[in-house]
Amino acid sequence: MEEQVEYLSAAPSPQLAPLVDGYIGYRLSGFAPGLHRGLPSRHMTFIVSIGPSIDVVAQIDPRQAGASYGCVLGGLQASAAVISHTGHQEGVAINLTPLGSRALFGMPARALWNTSVECADVAGPAGRELWERLQGLTAWGDRFAACDAVLTRIADRDLTVAPELRGVWQTLVRSGGTDPIGNLAATVGWSRQHLARRFRDEFGFGPKLAARVVRFERARHMLQAVLQPDPHPPPRDGVGLRPTESFVTIAQVAAACGYYDQAHLDRDFADLAGCTPTAWLAEELPSFQDDAAVAV
Repeated sequence: MEEQVEYLSAAPSPQLAPLVDGYIGYRLSGFAPGLHRGLPSRHMTFIVSIGPSIDVVAQIDPRQAGASYGCVLGGLQASAAVISHTGHQEGVAINLTPLGSRALFGMPARALWNTSVECADVAGPAGRELWERLQGLTAWGDRFAACDAVLTRIADRDLTVAPELRGVWQTLVRSGGTDPIGNLAATVGWSRQHLARRFRDEFGFGPKLAARVVRFERARHMLQAVLQPDPHPPPRDGVGLRPTESFVTIAQVAAACGYYDQAHLDRDFADLAGCTPTAWLAEELPSFQDDAAVAV
C-alpha cells in the first residue's frame, strides 16, 4: 500500500483561544508497523484517536505501565514516551496550553506532570463523549467543530492561572525559551526562588527546565523543516512547502535557537528526546508535531 500522509489544522472557537492554540487533524496510512516518540512540547498531550487506539508502550515515567488510550490526556513532560503503531494513525491533536488545564479539567497542569491518562478519567462523561463524537464523523471541519462544542461546554473561565504566571509562561514561549530566568522574575517583581516555586506548583517543572523544553521544541521544528527530506512533497502550488536550503546545518540551527553550539543541542536532544538529532530525523514518521499541517 502506498504511504499516505494528511494533516489539516484549524483554530479553536474564540472562547477557547486562550486555552487551546489549535487543532491538527492527522491521517497516516500505508506505513510499516513500528514505534515513534512522543516528545516534550510547550503543549500538554491531548489527542483523540479515530479508529485504532493510541498504544503507549513506554510511558514518560517508567513507573507507569504502558496503556492504550482512545483519548489520551497528559501533562507537560521533559522526556519522551514511546508509542507503537500499526502503520495507520488517525485522530485530532488538541494543542492544549498548560494555561487551559484549570479551566477545562479543574486542576493545574502540575497534576498531570509526567503522566498520561484516559481523558474520561479526568473529564468524566465529556471525555468519553469527545471520543465517541469523533468516531462518527468523517469531515475534518465537523471533527474540529465537535471538539469546539465539547470543550466550550466544559470550560470554566473562572478557573484561571495567576496572572503573573500566565505572563511569565507567555513570555517564555514568545522568546523561544531564550529569555533569562532573572528577567522573567523581574517582570513580575518576584525573586528567582519565588518564581521557581510558584511556577513548579502550577506547571510541574521549573522555569529553567521549561525554557529548555520550549527551546528544544523550536529547534526540532526547524531541524525537521530544513533537514528532513519530505517523502510526500506538496502540490506545485506550494501548499505546505518546506524549505530545502541545503546549506543549513545542525550547528546553524543550534545557533539560531540559542544554544551555545551543536554539542549543546545534541546534549539537550539526548536528555529530552532520548537520541541525537540525526537519529531522530532518520527514524521518525511524519508527525503532527512538525507544524506542517495545512490550515482549513
